[in-house]
Amino acid sequence: MGSSEARSPVPLSEARSPMPLLYRRRSSGEIRNLASVSSSLLPAFGTVMGEGSAQLRGFVIAPYDRRYRMWQVFLVILVVYSAWSSPFELAFRKVATGSLQPVDLVVDAFFGIDIILTFFVAYLDKSTYLLVDDHKKIALRYVTHLGFPMDIASTLPFQTIYLIITGKTRRGVVFGFLNLLRLWRLRRVSAFFSRLEKDTRFSYFWTRTFKLICVTLFAVHSAGCFYFWLATHYHDSDRTWIGSKVPNFKDRSLWLGYTYSTYWSIVTLATVGYGDLYAVNTGEKIFTIFYMLFNIGLTAYLIGNMTNLIVHSAVRTFTMRDAINNTLRYASKNRLPEGLKEQMVAHVTLKFKTAELQQQVLEDLPKAIRSAIAQHLFCSTIENTYLFKGVSEDFILQLVCELKAEYFPPKVDIIIQNEIPTDFYVIVSGEVDVLAYINGTEQFLSKLGATQMAGEVGVIFNIPQPFTVRSRRLSQVIRISHHHFKQLLQPLTEDGKKVLSNFCQHLKGLKKEELDEIPIVTDLLGDPNENEVISAEAEGPESNNGGQNQQENRNHTTFASPSGTMVLTRVIIHGHHPNDDELKDGSRGKLIHLPNSIQELLSIAENRFGKRGSKVFMGNGSEVEDIGALRENDHLYIC
Repeated sequence: MGSSEARSPVPLSEARSPMPLLYRRRSSGEIRNLASVSSSLLPAFGTVMGEGSAQLRGFVIAPYDRRYRMWQVFLVILVVYSAWSSPFELAFRKVATGSLQPVDLVVDAFFGIDIILTFFVAYLDKSTYLLVDDHKKIALRYVTHLGFPMDIASTLPFQTIYLIITGKTRRGVVFGFLNLLRLWRLRRVSAFFSRLEKDTRFSYFWTRTFKLICVTLFAVHSAGCFYFWLATHYHDSDRTWIGSKVPNFKDRSLWLGYTYSTYWSIVTLATVGYGDLYAVNTGEKIFTIFYMLFNIGLTAYLIGNMTNLIVHSAVRTFTMRDAINNTLRYASKNRLPEGLKEQMVAHVTLKFKTAELQQQVLEDLPKAIRSAIAQHLFCSTIENTYLFKGVSEDFILQLVCELKAEYFPPKVDIIIQNEIPTDFYVIVSGEVDVLAYINGTEQFLSKLGATQMAGEVGVIFNIPQPFTVRSRRLSQVIRISHHHFKQLLQPLTEDGKKVLSNFCQHLKGLKKEELDEIPIVTDLLGDPNENEVISAEAEGPESNNGGQNQQENRNHTTFASPSGTMVLTRVIIHGHHPNDDELKDGSRGKLIHLPNSIQELLSIAENRFGKRGSKVFMGNGSEVEDIGALRENDHLYIC
């Protein structure tokens, strides 16, 4: 970046994301677009490249330099002329020493300049994958390569040299065939089309189609010129394919001969064969045989490429249809309800329609770029949700890096009531309905829109989801992982307090119908002075929840109560010994937040069960001596 740019203030939106800096770095260098990245030279793994490593020696041209690339494009245009003129001058010798000769000299001069420039163009060493800018090595590599003598041979104006040496103008067959050496330049066109096909700024379909058209036109033009050349060099002009139809064709206009030649070539290539122009002598018949064999290969090449282009454009449609058919077969074999089957088909269809917007597009990108994209897309949405209002910017930036964006078609369940709370969601666009099954019937409770949240109650309380959330119309949501959310809050004490404060305020604003589906909220909001712990009835005895407890990954949960007291871990307490089978079968534990000491835990148990205990045991009978060793959802027995 320039000095003026370094002194200018950086907006907050750019400061939080490394992506603008990435763009500024790219815009100040040689590589200005993504297309040049695919064709630029890359260092080998382990190669240290500093700021000065891109500096080449004096009078050395970088192969990816933009000006050198433009020079190469200009030469491609001249190659197109050479590809047309070389066969044409072979068939029609008059133009070789007439109107086209000055043009040929100018074109050859440009290619002569390119030969000189090649001695100053750095090259990539295949063994080290480093750019070589040593003049001697560049010259030695070029001179010992096949390209050097072929470049010389295709550039020398042999007919002009003969005129200078002998002072005579000659239209011999030898000069016509020497001019065909210019077709060596066609390799530049092939490389040019290869670069265009990799350049995302151009349509691959139309680039490939244009290439096939050029190949076809060159084949038609060359075959027609060679066929006319056979007719002009046969000893009996009347016994030729064109002499039998046009007497004295040699004295007629050359464009008449070119028109007849091109017409015959196209008709033969298309295998139409009207019969008006046909081979007469043996030489023409042999040429026609080989030309027809060549046409078989060319036709197969053209049809194969066009088929591949058409199939490539429709492959996504075929894949989508196969996925939908597989979904329908699965639903039919398992006798799934019609409504569930419609949800499955809608989800599969939407997945393909939004493929370019899905998270899979970003999987191959580096983590820094993925994080920058997530910050650009989701920061404003997360900041506007009630749960994260007032939290630090660091918390927001860390949270959005692991978010997942998803799309849901209308009438599809996003959250199902009583499922395990593994994620919660932020609605970006669209609308969703909050539903609950009460007395066996589905009842509508509320409607959520943009920047509102769903599923956070189950995640924060670590209880089964109390509501069913169903999309009302096409909706985009952000999925936040329960595990990532917990890990992120652990070291951020102040943010944890703010999140819990926002959450408590939100609970107070819920409708009575919604609060009735969350019994734990009654305990939380009913005793405002109880800031140290939050208790609730446990789901059941330890024997029934052991498998689920193992799946909690033994991670602590960090939240803050409104008064500021931090509570680290949730545990379930019982007021009896773990070996007391009679009490164990009939008792229901209390879910609390683990305090900071054993004595505080005993005090809480005394308040809950009405009796004072002296020891704390685990479910296996082992005594707890260090409260820091306890984990999420452990069952504790106080006696």
